[in-house]
Amino acid sequence: MFWEEGKTGEVDCHLCPHQCSIKEGERGLCNVRENKKGILYSLIYGKVASLARDPIEKKPLYHFHPGTQVLSYGTMGCNFKCRFCQNQSLSCGDPESPFLKEYSVKDLVKETMNYEGIAWTYNEPTISYEFSYDVFRSVKEKGDRYTVYVTNGYIEEKPLKEIAPYLDAMNIDIKAFNEKFYKKIVGGRLKPVLETAKTAVEMDIHVEVTYLIVPEHNDSKKELRRFSEWVLNNLGEDNVVHFSRFHPDHDMRDVPPTSKKKMEEARKIAHDAGLNFVYLGNLPADNDTSCPNCGKTILPRSYFSSGKINLEDGKCPSCGRDIPIIT
Repeated sequence: MFWEEGKTGEVDCHLCPHQCSIKEGERGLCNVRENKKGILYSLIYGKVASLARDPIEKKPLYHFHPGTQVLSYGTMGCNFKCRFCQNQSLSCGDPESPFLKEYSVKDLVKETMNYEGIAWTYNEPTISYEFSYDVFRSVKEKGDRYTVYVTNGYIEEKPLKEIAPYLDAMNIDIKAFNEKFYKKIVGGRLKPVLETAKTAVEMDIHVEVTYLIVPEHNDSKKELRRFSEWVLNNLGEDNVVHFSRFHPDHDMRDVPPTSKKKMEEARKIAHDAGLNFVYLGNLPADNDTSCPNCGKTILPRSYFSSGKINLEDGKCPSCGRDIPIIT
């Protein structure tokens, strides 16, 4: 999907902002979409590298069906080349590996019915767009189950809008708030990611954003403040933000883990900017959801588990403020 014939036997892929022009017998930057005799093929349709049961909080999604279990699907490839990638065995993996298992749409939909929903995760979901589109659409036709993308947000507007009727939630990883970081460390651009987040919110997809804090690379007070203000002004004061702690991995093993002090500082900056729901990931932290108006505990949490939700018709039982949690 989302390609056209180019010049002299090339095909032009329009799935993501890389807009790859792919020669005969070659692949796009994602390494999973190949030009075969002038036709663009997905090499990972129906191919599973990882299939597991997870709490929805692990995605992380904190305001979306808390306490439920989600079927988590992953395959090979990515359209970014993050130097700090924590899933490089999948993102840099071989799409033609004999270890990949094959699933039909029917098989995966049947498996999804054993859970509250299905999440495309572990590697970048948008590059296996066709399979996710077919599975999500069939899931919606089959029963009352939710669908999720855990994504870097690097997708064009047209494919995002086409899958939106079948996509309930997205956790979008905004990896920094400067273009230099994206170009040097990630291999992409920041602006299209921000546009994806805004478009998804406008289309009533539930969106939570994650920001991995990498010491000395994207952790200045100024950058964290600019990021927080952008979320406030474009996604809203109640949009959920997850600051995630960096640990050395892949090609950035010389960078130290993010300090707890820096993590708490980031949360304070976001709160001071006007954001109401800010959580810390990859370290022990107070991640209970509290009413931003009166401080009442709405939803206690411990690591990847949620306690009993304390709402009355979607409102705080103490002061009546709307609390944006989808149950």
